[in-house]
Amino acid sequence: MLFARTLLDTFDAYRPAVIDWPTLDDEARHRLTSLPIWDIAVQTENRASVRMQSYADTVADPLVRKALDLNAFEERRHRTVLSCLVRAYGIALAPEPPADPPRDPEWAYMVTGFSECVDSFFAFGLFETARRSGFFPAELVQTFEPVVQEEGRHILFFINWVAWRRRQLGWVGRIGFEAKVLAAWASIARDRIGIAAGLKEKELKEKGTPAPGLDTSFTVSSAASFAPELDMLEFMKLCLVENDRRLGVYDQRLVRPRLMPTLVRAFTKIMGLFTRGPAAALRPPRPAE
Repeated sequence: MLFARTLLDTFDAYRPAVIDWPTLDDEARHRLTSLPIWDIAVQTENRASVRMQSYADTVADPLVRKALDLNAFEERRHRTVLSCLVRAYGIALAPEPPADPPRDPEWAYMVTGFSECVDSFFAFGLFETARRSGFFPAELVQTFEPVVQEEGRHILFFINWVAWRRRQLGWVGRIGFEAKVLAAWASIARDRIGIAAGLKEKELKEKGTPAPGLDTSFTVSSAASFAPELDMLEFMKLCLVENDRRLGVYDQRLVRPRLMPTLVRAFTKIMGLFTRGPAAALRPPRPAE
């Protein structure tokens, strides 16, 4: 299966323990340590790895299971990278709650996978925004390049797993699977609407720990921190460009995530009708590589 072989064949064996974290000046260090995302980010990667490994342990197909094992390993490695970062720069984290194995591994894997499709789409734009704006030193941005590209591999694998899983099921099983897909999206949408309304932030402040679902939206809510002057329409366009660039390097026979690019393209077209002239971008687009 192409989607499983692609994940396995593009594995990058970098080691977080030997990353040479760049020295930051006081201003850059303050910008980094003041971001309110580190607890959420570490816990998200830990929870994702547990969910993916739990589902991998239930899969009979040896090639798909091997790819899922690798996916879970890479999520654990992302957590290690973040843990090394917070130690290197003295960022204090709240106590991490245990990530228990889910009762329904497939459901948990689907919620995690679809959430990553949303978050990675915006993370691609945020990463490029941070690079262009100089919010982080170039050396630190480059250090995270393998992690960001791995997220692209993960969502590509996941969306093709969805297509593969559909083909494995009879019509009765497919009805149940499609119901799970809809329920997963409903759960993700509910979390994001709650955060947009400020309900999750309120719970976070009151309890001192991330509210359920907050981990799935920190990429979007961080845009203002990276570049307060960033025009949202331009940011959405940048996300589209970066999504196409990062996923475009893989075999064109593979299915790409479609929902977020479709919604954002529609949003930019609609907003363009009410916008006079192009909004100013942070900096000129990166040159062709």
